[in-house]
Amino acid sequence: MLLAKGPAMAAIDSDMEETEPDEDVGSESEESGFSEETEDDSDDALRELFLKNKLKPGLNVIQKVSQEAVNEEEKLKTALEMITLKAPWLERMDLVNDLAPLTPELAIQIEKHEQKRENQFKGNRKIPYVAPELDPVLNEFKREILFHRQAQAATIEGIRRLHELGVATKRPSDFFAEMAKSDDHMQRITKVLQDKQEGIAKSERMRQLREQRRIGKLIQRQATEKRDEERRKMLSDVKKFRKGKLANLDFLDGDGDDDEGPRGEFRKSGKPKPSKKQAAKLSGKRKARDAKFGFGGRKKGMKRNTRESCIDEGKRKKGPAGGKGGAAKKRPGKSRRSQGKSQRK
Repeated sequence: MLLAKGPAMAAIDSDMEETEPDEDVGSESEESGFSEETEDDSDDALRELFLKNKLKPGLNVIQKVSQEAVNEEEKLKTALEMITLKAPWLERMDLVNDLAPLTPELAIQIEKHEQKRENQFKGNRKIPYVAPELDPVLNEFKREILFHRQAQAATIEGIRRLHELGVATKRPSDFFAEMAKSDDHMQRITKVLQDKQEGIAKSERMRQLREQRRIGKLIQRQATEKRDEERRKMLSDVKKFRKGKLANLDFLDGDGDDDEGPRGEFRKSGKPKPSKKQAAKLSGKRKARDAKFGFGGRKKGMKRNTRESCIDEGKRKKGPAGGKGGAAKKRPGKSRRSQGKSQRK
């Protein structure tokens, strides 16, 4: 939109130009000078239009000129032919193809995505409902799948064409590429990776040892507690027997080697106890040694109390009352020792 000036405005402008005092040209900046020059040019153009009766007083609106669309197909094809790259397909590798068929996996994924979006609308009333065909989230997801299918179809077609041209698409098994890093650099990286693996393995071993130590301490504590409990039970049974609450001492029949004894469950050997028949069978080596040296009988548990020893008090030797028993002979004096030496001489 342009604002035109009438004759009155032009006269006022001329009067203002005549009445304006002269200003120092050196004090004006370049920007103000440039703006004044552009304004003068526009004013001159407006005056010329007004003198030619092409400009009327008041507001003037630029009319839109309707342009007809030009579609010259021959010229467009000629221009396209000029800019088209004249090179074989192997150099260009451009493809125009349709979408690849939709796989069942992608179809299931789309269905799950739509169901998830539907559940979001149902569970939250603050989100306005949007139809699936207008949902921007679903449209974006479907657009990504279209890109994927387009790339998949282009890959299949491109590999087929490369095979037709005799171009290999896979690297040979005996191909060794030149590495971007030097051997020293790769050796340092290998050493760092090995050190990390060794550190991880060492920490894992330490963790297992700590766990085994913790379990061992726990088992030992449980065994100690059970052994103490059995000892307390045995002492309480002995006290009950002394008070006459128990008629027999069957709780003392447990043997040290038996599993049913007070300490039978805590045998150090992890091997199963042999049966009586197996224990009765002696090896030939053992029999030969017994025949040569004899067998003095069992010594283990000889001092342990049994039911018979507790019931049968037996005869006890009584020493002199109030005495200290037989005292040792005193050492003879010095004179007697000297006399004995002279007699021996």
